[in-house]
Amino acid sequence: MATPNGNLRAVRMGLLMSQDEFARAIRDAGVQAGQPNDASKRLVQRWESGTTVAPRPVYARALEVVTGLPIESLGFPPATLARISEDGHGGHDLGSPIGIPTSNGAPAAQAAPRASYSGVWLSTYEYVSSGRGDAVFTGKHHVVLLQHGNRLTGRSLPNASLNPGSPLTLDLQVEGSTITGTWTEQTASEGYYRGARYFGAIQMLAEPTARRMAGKWVGFGKEFDVNTGPWELRLLDTSTAKAQLDSYNRPPD
Repeated sequence: MATPNGNLRAVRMGLLMSQDEFARAIRDAGVQAGQPNDASKRLVQRWESGTTVAPRPVYARALEVVTGLPIESLGFPPATLARISEDGHGGHDLGSPIGIPTSNGAPAAQAAPRASYSGVWLSTYEYVSSGRGDAVFTGKHHVVLLQHGNRLTGRSLPNASLNPGSPLTLDLQVEGSTITGTWTEQTASEGYYRGARYFGAIQMLAEPTARRMAGKWVGFGKEFDVNTGPWELRLLDTSTAKAQLDSYNRPPD
């Protein structure tokens, strides 16, 4: 059984694109780069369902342009770790990654968590800016979380950052009431941090209601010192329908 690519789906939904619109954007990116491709809604479905584990290089480059993220952040393995297989349409795709344990040809399954965390969440964290007199600032995003078994993938909506132009991505693992994983934020090119990309680790505890999780983040600063601070996620809406996502595509209050 294929493992769905929650990262890619979260990023697409965070961009407020349907599968058709996403495929069209990939085709347009290919044309602009002088490397036309035949991206289709069906191909996007194959990627998101995990039927095709990784795209061919011509698609990978277009995906990076459309999403602004490296291919590994979209839930795909590096090309060097994947096998090539026929795609059933006269071409080839990258199939099951080498080195990932499988059972009867499918990745080993994990027990599903007791709660469901899919939905729109308000993400709030605090950080100290050493360049501004150690002042404490707050970062806020409306984030779409999607759940596949024990895996949570998240992406902020395009216009839903307290600091405009600073998209946030989350890749989390659920173990009981403990949520552990990584975060990445690309700061705004015109902002104080001049487009710097920051990333680190995060661990939170989820309340039994599955409507709030809180904990700490850790990451490095401009001077390469390791920093930490509080981070909280609060559930706003369990729906991920486009109309609901549109309503949260704005900076948080």
